[in-house]
Amino acid sequence: MGLDEDALEYHRSKPPGKIEIATTKPTNTQRDLSLAYSPGVAAPCEEIDKDPEKAFEYTAKGNLVGVVSDGSAVLGLGDIGPEAGKPVMEGKGVLFKRFADIDVFDVELDTDNADAMIQTVEAMEPTFGGINLEDIAAPECFEVERRLSEKLDIPVFHDDQHGTAIISGAALVNAADIADKELEDLEVVFSGAGASAIASAKFYVSLGVSKDNITMCDSSGIITEERATHEELNRFKQEFARDIPEGDLADAMEGADVFVGLSVGGIVDQEMVQSMASDPIIFAMANPDPEIDYESAKAARDDTVIMATGRSDYPNQVNNVLGFPFIFRGALDVRATEINEEMKVAAARALADLARQDVPDEVVKAYGDQPLQFGPDYIIPKPLDPRVLFEVTPAVAEAAIESGAARTEIDTEAYVEELEARLGKSREMMRVVLNKAKSDPQRVVLAEGHDEKMIRAAYQLVEQGIAEPILIGDADRIESTRRKFGLEFDPVVVDPETADVADYADRLYELRQRKGITRREADELIRDGNYLGSVMVEMGDADAMLTGLTHHYPSALRPPLQVIGTADDADYAAGVYMLTFKNRVIFCADTTVNQDPDTDVLEEVTRHTGELARRFNVEPRAAMLSYSNFGSVDNPGTKKIRRAVSRLQDDDRVDFPVDGEMQADTAVVEDILQDTYEFSELDDPANVLVFPNLEAGNIGYKLLQRLGGAEAIGPMLVGMDKPVHVLQRGDEVKDIVNLAGVAVVDAQQE
Repeated sequence: MGLDEDALEYHRSKPPGKIEIATTKPTNTQRDLSLAYSPGVAAPCEEIDKDPEKAFEYTAKGNLVGVVSDGSAVLGLGDIGPEAGKPVMEGKGVLFKRFADIDVFDVELDTDNADAMIQTVEAMEPTFGGINLEDIAAPECFEVERRLSEKLDIPVFHDDQHGTAIISGAALVNAADIADKELEDLEVVFSGAGASAIASAKFYVSLGVSKDNITMCDSSGIITEERATHEELNRFKQEFARDIPEGDLADAMEGADVFVGLSVGGIVDQEMVQSMASDPIIFAMANPDPEIDYESAKAARDDTVIMATGRSDYPNQVNNVLGFPFIFRGALDVRATEINEEMKVAAARALADLARQDVPDEVVKAYGDQPLQFGPDYIIPKPLDPRVLFEVTPAVAEAAIESGAARTEIDTEAYVEELEARLGKSREMMRVVLNKAKSDPQRVVLAEGHDEKMIRAAYQLVEQGIAEPILIGDADRIESTRRKFGLEFDPVVVDPETADVADYADRLYELRQRKGITRREADELIRDGNYLGSVMVEMGDADAMLTGLTHHYPSALRPPLQVIGTADDADYAAGVYMLTFKNRVIFCADTTVNQDPDTDVLEEVTRHTGELARRFNVEPRAAMLSYSNFGSVDNPGTKKIRRAVSRLQDDDRVDFPVDGEMQADTAVVEDILQDTYEFSELDDPANVLVFPNLEAGNIGYKLLQRLGGAEAIGPMLVGMDKPVHVLQRGDEVKDIVNLAGVAVVDAQQE
């Protein structure tokens, strides 16, 4: 099947289309229904009647955008009408929800009259928190947006105009920097004089480009003042008429710094590119075929050609999804009355800044592991970069507040946490820990410091103020990697081959001389990053340690266990995973260390896992799991669990509820706990699950992760005398940063 056939099947498979309405409140009981509708719904209705602003408090209006179109200029399909354009509008709704958690009603209007459209949308204002105009032909689109913006007290945004302007504007800021050119000095040529081109030209002026340096061409050639006096040019084109000789696109491009194509494919050749100024910037954004293809433009010159297109199969895709979801998110959250120029500029600047940051591994993998590093082939972020939400959105919200468009204000730091929570519970939970870490950063040894991911993680730890990383590894290799990725920081490096590690070798020998290690072996082992890092932590020259990225878990765990050992109140270490679901967090133990724990181990693991949960601001409720419920099976396996429960319940140090043995569904289903086992110590479902052995723990957490859709953070070691965490082989940079944050908070407790 080809793409068209696949798309048809995608859209018609049941249920047809791409969107549905989902409830956000419980509707399981008669009381739920009486609250949702009659008679309970009368109460919010009366409150809104007294104060219409209460609609934002009692209804979904504040998170609801209307995507409005007449189908007169749909994608590259032209005037196909409102019904044929509906799949595109539904698609727009999918993007709003996927990228910014904004709900959408798509509204297709069967009218070719601008006045009728304006009147209809104005009448719908009570329904929506914002209006996104879509696929409306020029020049009517300018008038529709202008008049609706004046009439409505909610944000109005025509994405076809401003989306391309904002995204390409961000690209222009970075491209000019790379080409070492000032925005105000750029000579810019536009091919196309429709809605996107005119809006982009105006926006470039807002960014700093001189209007006198913009040359706009339509199908008849350069738009000049001479043409404007003899032809019927609409007033939007006339705004960019220049007092220069008439000519065609080739004439306009000669000596230009920037070409912006928003017209048709294949109208620019290599000779035209060769006629441009040094290190030209070419944004060939016609879809699906650009004005000049990527390979031809790059091959036309020997200097740097900075190229962007509208296509995803080439670098630097100008994709509007980088803009509208996040602009509306910021506007909605401060109850903005409009989306003004200051907010658009803030969005472009934030996108430009984000492109200069190190790119997460998850984004690199999503795009086929191609290198993504600030430079000619990476001047704008990728659409699937999750950081766009909490980089661009706060910038837009702040600009709305500063420009007077906002009706409410926000605390930026708290707002970023709220936005991160929209991306998943794990981000919300990690933000708690990372904020604690930033309050008092500690020294964290990264034992495999020569690894690229460790170096990039170290950079992020320094940039975000989470920790003071110490990289163990080859100093030259670390410096080469730092330069390769353009990481502007000066890491602390301990090179075992060149550093003076004699004192550490002495200490290792002292600790292990009666454990089978000779003096000579100690001198050799201290060159191993895991042993060196462990001794540094044990001697107090570092506060915590991370390892395991390139080692098997047992071999990575062995050195810190031998050197640092367990805490004074612990005889055993254990591995814990935090699993985050949409509205629930669960800590699973032990998942990595103890194969067949006895009563003593189970008791310790439960106590330490409860303490770990509190570092995430989670009040623990522990269930000790089995295939038995409270004595329904009596054998050595269930008896050891019951003994552990009894000890924990009698232990004054344990100030959280613990119960068991119980089956997994008993532990996590409220109805079972309260109805069938009302005697249980757990008043609410458990959030700490202690498994009876390593086999069950490892299987259980992986099933929850894969089939239950949970995100996993860990494994986190508990019970160690000093903070040590062992990564999983192949973990990403964000996993390293997260565990480093946990290690810092552990060290703060010390």
